[in-house]
Amino acid sequence: MIENQTGKKINRLRTDNGLEFCLNEFNDFCKKEDISRHLTILRTPQQNGVAKRMNRTILERVRSMLSHFGLRKYFWVEAASTTCYLINRSPNKLIDCNVLPEEVWSDNPVDYSNLKISGCPAYSHVNEGKIRTMC
Repeated sequence: MIENQTGKKINRLRTDNGLEFCLNEFNDFCKKEDISRHLTILRTPQQNGVAKRMNRTILERVRSMLSHFGLRKYFWVEAASTTCYLINRSPNKLIDCNVLPEEVWSDNPVDYSNLKISGCPAYSHVNEGKIRTMC
């Protein structure tokens, strides 16, 4: 069963029938986890506008991040992951302006202490405790 630490479970999944999520393995997984599937008509973004807009928002932020920090295209996965991480820890007017999506899902307050500015010095421990600066 797919659920978070508070026992909340994914009940319904809406996809655009664009073949990304139409593999038999994924269908079997959803059946096993008792996740109801809703497929929209192929090539009709009007039926899933929220997801299309969010995908566009994510891609715009990824392009902006790559451009701003002068990163090459092969960092787009990390930039997309960072973008989604930040979106889930940012206010969302659809939920409530005072509650964050991560708080709704986990029932825990969001911890921002691990966020760092891109380009700041980073350190790693190598060779039994020695510290190496990574820039």
